[in-house]
Formats: sequence, structure tokens, C-alpha cells
Amino acid sequence: MVNVLMDTTYFGRKFGVMVFMDSFTGQILYKQYVKNETNALYYQGIEEIVRRGISVQSIICDGRKGIIELFPEIPCQLCQFHQIQIITRYLTRKPKMEAAVELRSLVLKLTKTDKENFTCQLQMWKDKWDKFLNERSVSTTGKSFYTHKRLRSAYLSLKRNIPHLFVFEDYKELGIPNTTNMLDGTFADLKNKLRNHNGLNINRKKKFIDEFFKA
Repeated sequence: MVNVLMDTTYFGRKFGVMVFMDSFTGQILYKQYVKNETNALYYQGIEEIVRRGISVQSIICDGRKGIIELFPEIPCQLCQFHQIQIITRYLTRKPKMEAAVELRSLVLKLTKTDKENFTCQLQMWKDKWDKFLNERSVSTTGKSFYTHKRLRSAYLSLKRNIPHLFVFEDYKELGIPNTTNMLDGTFADLKNKLRNHNGLNINRKKKFIDEFFKA
């Protein structure tokens, strides 16, 4: 029985490696080289792991659109740090609007709280800033649009993803991690080692990566 951490890291614009790791042992269950990560490739990876006779009891992923729906029979945990990164892209690291400052502050507590408290605090934030979120402006062509679109998108991302951010709480007996940090750390280690071998062509890079994941 494994909890599968899965993600992709890139070495240039069109060369990446998609990796599936067991969170219990750190063992690489499967990997494949990709030009672009797609939900279909993630699905194929899980299928291959199951085909090899390995029982997948949960999946931890970055929350790509549509990926969780691919595995309706498997508990899927959205990496909480990836969610924090999503919100940071919307709000920046140093937002200026008070509403954005408060929302980012709340999100930074995500890995240190539980579903009940986080949901409650998010609703309190929404109640406080509801009118501000729904403010609209009019373009020069007369088209109406939400004034604070990025703030609104950040909130809606959290609201939409809450059911998948605390799956580890719902299945405590499975020992599901709440982030893909173990795999992210492995990617960082790999890239640090590759920096000592600048100039490798793609084939030699693949050989290096193959050996790295065997170690």
C-alpha cells in the first residue's frame, strides 16, 4: 500500500521528468520523461503503478485543474504548499490592499491549522470583505468587470479547493502527507547535483537522472 506523491520538474522549456514517489519509503515507483505535463500522463503513471501490482491508497498532487477528478476512487490530497503558491501568484508576496494582506496572512497558516478552523476563518474573511470583492468597474467600452479580479480569483481558488486540502484529516489511518515536500526536496537535490555537470546534452542528462533515482 502506497501514498503516491506525484509532480513534474523541468530542465528547460521542453524537457521534464514526471515522478511518482511512495511517501512512506521515498522509493521512486515510476518516472517518465515529458515535454509537457498533462493529466493524461499522470493518469497513465498511476495506471502503470497499479499494473505492477502496487496498491495505491492515496495520491498527493499539486492540484492541476481536472486531475483530482481522474481518480474518483482514490483519496486525493492537494499539496497545501502548492495552494499557498497559487495564492501568492494572485496576490504577490507583498500585497498592498488590506483585504489581500489579510487573505495572504490566513493562507500562510494553512499548514498549521485544520479544516474546521481554516474554513471558519475564510468565511469570516469573506463576510468582512464581501462588498469589496463584488465591486465592479466599467471599461471604456462600457463592459462591466470585477474591480478586484485577482483577489476574487484567490478567494475562489481557496473556496473551490478546501474539500481537497484536508483529505489527510479525513483518512488519518492512511498516513497521508499534506504536502509534496518530500518529492520537492528530491527535485531540489537533483537540480543541485546537475549544476555541477553543466553542458550535458539531453541523453547524458537522462542517464544522470536515471542514476540519481536509482541511488
